[in-house]
Amino acid sequence: MRRLKKNYILKKQTTKIKTSNDKKKTQNTQRTSTKTTIAKKLGIKSYQKLPIICDVDTLRTLIRKKTVRVVDVRKTEDYKKGHISTAVSLPLAQIISNDTPEQIIQILENIGVSDNIPVVVYDDTFGALAARVAWTFQYVGHENTSLLEMTFANWKDLGLEIEKKNNTFAKTKHTLKINPSIFADAKYVESIQNDQNTVLVDSRERLNFLTEHIPNAKNIPYTMLGTDNSILRPRNDLKRFIENRGIKKDSEIITYCGSVGTLSGLAFYALKLAGIKDVKLYSKSFKDWKALGKPKTEFKDANYWDLSAE
Repeated sequence: MRRLKKNYILKKQTTKIKTSNDKKKTQNTQRTSTKTTIAKKLGIKSYQKLPIICDVDTLRTLIRKKTVRVVDVRKTEDYKKGHISTAVSLPLAQIISNDTPEQIIQILENIGVSDNIPVVVYDDTFGALAARVAWTFQYVGHENTSLLEMTFANWKDLGLEIEKKNNTFAKTKHTLKINPSIFADAKYVESIQNDQNTVLVDSRERLNFLTEHIPNAKNIPYTMLGTDNSILRPRNDLKRFIENRGIKKDSEIITYCGSVGTLSGLAFYALKLAGIKDVKLYSKSFKDWKALGKPKTEFKDANYWDLSAE
């Protein structure tokens, strides 16, 4: 009798918990539905949050739904010959020559990018130019920015949607919200020279690195980051490259390259994809470092070992 009573009580408690959970689930669904309804009434679109790398199927779906801004950072003449459907032309040179946060925000507004709309950037230069532009957008506050997983040439070879018309969009408003956590300048790089928890990553080719580089930097050449079909290798491959250089996952990492931060921009996203949370880009890179007369390490008698980048 006691056992029957105990089982009855347990069954009753289980039913009560299940009923409570079902009730909470219903309430959460109702809240979500209410938020969606309010957003629709206010004319607010619900946008998808993109990962670091945007795959082809996702981009094609977003293009069909008209809920994405595709940005082509190749030269204007290349854009005119053909580009991904709905893409706007924004050559990297325009970003480099108008590099103040206020100017970048104005560029975003001029191509119809509001605060939350997903932005997918692509190029035909193994992702390096696209990475620099994507980083710039995220630095001034457009977090929902992603790199297309492949180049335009790859896209074209697959026979995917291409058009030649010049796309423009109505000017919009965008909030300026600087993200200092992904930025480094020469002063900051110099300040962490003896910090054991910070790693400098030089993303230039091995020969350039061996000739001269910022003291204590480690070399992860951009040539090892991607494949013929993808701008970045799979996460596990990138993690292995990082581990082989003794870089810890919880380290602060600063990437730099030769001049304007394109190659190191690609390295920035490779490190992010590999799971490193604290990554900064020294966008003015080694050219700026040398122009300021900062110290550098030179290998005059280098044997040029490890040229394979592994």
